Amino acid sequence: MVGPGPGGGAPLENANPLIYRRSGERPVTAREEDDELPDSIDDREIFDLIRSINDPEHPLTLEELNVVEQVRVKVNDAESTVAVEFTPTIPHCSMATLIGLSIKVKLIRSLPERFKLDVHITPGTHASEHAVNKQLADKERVAAALENSHLLEVVNQCLSARS
Repeated sequence: MVGPGPGGGAPLENANPLIYRRSGERPVTAREEDDELPDSIDDREIFDLIRSINDPEHPLTLEELNVVEQVRVKVNDAESTVAVEFTPTIPHCSMATLIGLSIKVKLIRSLPERFKLDVHITPGTHASEHAVNKQLADKERVAAALENSHLLEVVNQCLSARS
């Protein structure tokens, strides 16, 4: 751990993270603009929803830190499933659960209720991946976490647009 955290708080775990180039915006097709045609949800649409989530420690997005990538998003619109793998920047990242919770909350707020969500750590990239994945998969734990006003405020900060 090195350097002071945001606002002079606790030290940052990864003071100098690698920063990746953002992918371009997806062009909107004529089919997507046609209100008469059914609009299925695909991998890119989900990636577009989560790419701009703010990292809890750095003034960067999850995409800029390569925590989320489009290739790690899988959608089956017909079966109403969405799976997102995310990769913490370091193997002992203490923010992994908060990052996963932020992704899950963004999807819960953005998608129709018919979707079953699976948000989990990319296998082999975190020391506590099993424990974090278990927490993120437990609906009661997620609901209880969102009843905690302080934790909900932190999640909302991750989901808000940077000013």
